[in-house]
This record gives sequence, C-alpha cells and structure tokens, in this order.
Amino acid sequence: MLCQFTVKNFRCFRDEATLDMQATSITENANTLITDIDGEKFLPLAVIYGPNGAGKSTVLAALYGLLIRVMRPVCALTCDNAECSDRFFCRNQSINIPIEPFAFDKVSINLPTEYELFFRSDSKEYQYQISIMKGKIVYEALYHKKKLASRYTNVFTRKGYNIELRGSLKNYEIKEVSDNLPLLSYLIITHSRNATIKDIYKWLESKIDFRNYGVPRIEAEVALDENAKPLVLNMLKEMDIDIDDYRVVSDDNEDDESIEVYTSRIINGNRTELSLFEESNGTIKIFGLLPYLARSILNGTTLLIDELDAKLHPFLLKYIINLYNDPTINQKGAQLIFTSHDLATMNSECFRRDEVWYVAKNSQGAAKLYSLVEFARKDAKFDKQYIEGKYGACPYLKRIINWEVVG
Repeated sequence: MLCQFTVKNFRCFRDEATLDMQATSITENANTLITDIDGEKFLPLAVIYGPNGAGKSTVLAALYGLLIRVMRPVCALTCDNAECSDRFFCRNQSINIPIEPFAFDKVSINLPTEYELFFRSDSKEYQYQISIMKGKIVYEALYHKKKLASRYTNVFTRKGYNIELRGSLKNYEIKEVSDNLPLLSYLIITHSRNATIKDIYKWLESKIDFRNYGVPRIEAEVALDENAKPLVLNMLKEMDIDIDDYRVVSDDNEDDESIEVYTSRIINGNRTELSLFEESNGTIKIFGLLPYLARSILNGTTLLIDELDAKLHPFLLKYIINLYNDPTINQKGAQLIFTSHDLATMNSECFRRDEVWYVAKNSQGAAKLYSLVEFARKDAKFDKQYIEGKYGACPYLKRIINWEVVG
C-alpha cells in the first residue's frame, strides 16, 4: 500500500507537499481503516479539493512522473507487448510527465526536484528518495525495514556518480550508470532476482495504478481483465444501470484500435445490443472506471484517479467511495486517491478528516497541500465551511468586467 508521498520544487509546488496515507489518532470511522500485521493503520481513501489551476492534478502527476521515470527503462528493456499488456507502466511507457521545477522565482528554477516515497509490500516497508535536476539524478537512496522492525536499513545511496550498495546488494558489480537513469531502474533490470529488488518490482508493477494518464482507450481497458467481468457486471447492477452483459470483439492480430465493446440489456422482453459509444457519456465514463475499480478491490491495489467526479452522479461517486470504506468489500487493503470538485460527498459520512485534502496557491503562485484534520473539528460541516472559504481552497469569482459596456 502507499504510505506517504512527498514532492518538492515540482511545477506549482515550490515547497514540500506531502500526501500522507497514515491514519491519524482521530476516532471517527475507525472501522474503515486498513490495519497491517504490525498494527499500523492506513487510510483507504484520500480526496483532494481545490480551485481549477490550484495544483490538485499536479499532486497525482508528480507521483506518476516519479514512477514512470523508474519503470520506463525497465519496461523498454525487459518486457514484450504480449507479456506486459496487463501492466500499467508497460502499457503506458510512452507517456511522459516532464520534471519541471517551480518557475516563478530565480532560486527554485536552479534547484533539483525532490521526491520521497514510503510504501509497503506484503513483508516490508520501503523509503525511496530521489532528486533530479535538468534530467540528471543528483541524489538517490533506498531504505527498508521489516514491518515488525523499528529501524530502517540502507540498501543503497547514490550521490552523483558515487554509488554505495549495502546488505544483500553489497557484493554486486555495478557498471557505469548513466546520470539520467535511476539506480533503482538499473537494479531491477540487472539484479531482479535479489529478494529486495524483486519485492519492489512486484509492488511497482502490480500494486499501484493510475486512471486518466494518456487517456487509454476504454475498449482496451474493458477487455484487459476477463477475471474482473463478474464484479463489473455486479457493480453495474448495484448502480442501477440496466446493462446486464457486455462482450468484447477484437482481432488478435491487430492493436487496441481493433477492439470494440458491445453492451447488452433486456427491454420489453427483447435483448438489445449497442456499441459502447452509443451509450450516454456517463455510462461510458462508468465503463472506463469499473475495470480499474474492480482490479483495485480484487487485488488490493492503490488506484489514483484525476477528476473522478466528472460526469458522475453524486450517488454513483458515493457508491465508489463506499466500496473502499466497507471492510467487508475492501478485504485486501485497496486504496483510492482522487481529485474532485463534488460537494455532495464532502462530509463526515464519506470521509474522515484526515482523508480530506486541499490545495491552494499563495500570491507568489506557489501551491500548498494540507489536510482538513489540521484545523477542522470532528463535528464540522465540511461542505458548508468550504464554501464559506474557511479552508482557503475555495474559488472566489471577482466581478471585473462591465458587461453593459461589453454588450
């Protein structure tokens, strides 16, 4: 699972921005938390609110940009299309998120972009750090610890061209590593049988997923995992969408462009079939989401979605939120992180205070990411106080146009 992610000097985030998935000590909705074998508790949900252009999507883009930076070289050198068609980063290795420093002051633009990522596999917790400046890696380090242990141990440290390997990697031979290639990528490619490296690679390829990067073809996503189809159909039924079946038509000799999806329903005793793109925009959006949601719940993955609420009725959004909040459904510790503008679900019924995050910019154009738990009481009306501007991330409209003159 994802424990914590920090980025600094990336696009609108000049200062450190940390998205923390570790549960705080607040008592509300305690039954929704994910409890690991060592008793540590983590959040199944995180939602990020804020005005357009404030930096909500940038938080997700920063994490995606870091992970694709690590995984792209691995996919390019170790995967073939058939073997890796079900792996997110390998399917999307051509998608690039440029690493751009904060541009509105002369100091930051000449400093590296810094990342820190904490995540957990089945047996260990990892801390990965990397700093990148103008495409070159200036610092990189990896630490790990067993879940029941109290201290991290260093796996490797890299400062410029100086590399130090420790522990089970200590005696490995490292040839010259390009200054734009993450050492973690190099080790996955060259030493994937090492238990630590293998464990990290497994998490990267199967335990974190993104929706909306590169806008993948919906037909390909629906066709991707037949094992998820029964759950997808049951979710459609629970959402009161009258589609009771679908089929995928594809040419095995062609690429994703040849895939078509047909929905099926019974109306007045007769079965009717439509091409997916004859459905409403909302139904198409649901079809684009459900395979991701089903795989996340079935496999216990961390799923990140930009603008989840777009084209979704608030009741459907609440349904999706409840999938992750309900421990009888979310049995494998799946997490959902998303951006939203929806006020109907900004309440204590849907979220704990530590699951609600806001992004706002100051007068210098620098964004800040902060949690509701920092300043709202347990009984606060989140939506009402947000609209009133008490959380500092609500858009205000200024009347500066004289419409009588314009008209």
